[in-house]
Amino acid sequence: MLRRCCGRLSLDDQPYNKTLANLRLAALFVTVAALLWISHPTPLSVYVGFGLVALGESIRFWAAGHLFKTQELITSGPYRFTRNPLYLGRLLIFTGVAVMAWLPYGVNLVVLVLGWAGFFGYYLPRKERVEPDRLRRTHGEPYDRYFKAVPALFPTPIPYPAPSAGGWSSDRMLRNREQWMVLGLLLISAFMLWRAHTLS
Repeated sequence: MLRRCCGRLSLDDQPYNKTLANLRLAALFVTVAALLWISHPTPLSVYVGFGLVALGESIRFWAAGHLFKTQELITSGPYRFTRNPLYLGRLLIFTGVAVMAWLPYGVNLVVLVLGWAGFFGYYLPRKERVEPDRLRRTHGEPYDRYFKAVPALFPTPIPYPAPSAGGWSSDRMLRNREQWMVLGLLLISAFMLWRAHTLS
């Protein structure tokens, strides 16, 4: 169902703009590259940050092997504990990279707080405003039950009692292209470790 305001589609219903998405992604890569290059990591900051990155990517890798976007209601694997394990993993990765990329005067911590503010103040609320409606239209009452039982982000200790069929699949993980995230994070972590020992 489309929502209209003054004869126009609302912002949440605008069609996906691939060019704009690619520009945002390119800007993100440039920003991350600049921050990594001017950072002054220490071996300790890299080890602590890498622990968070590894945890976040483990969650994403687990989730990517279960996810079959839109076509199925996925309630297995990490989706039994959180409705958005990919976003939880992304948050942990961002936190870990910010810890690794130590900047003078704690600027990396300012970047971290601003990132958290954007995530919790805009990104996650917008997703929760848009995506549940779409999934509810697609999957109906089963999604309503799942939505009420499983939190949006931080995992519940009580797993969802009706997991979807099938387990983790490498085909699904590859279809979701999570292998490139693994490679990118390994390269970033290796660079940060090299820089930490070079600057020390």
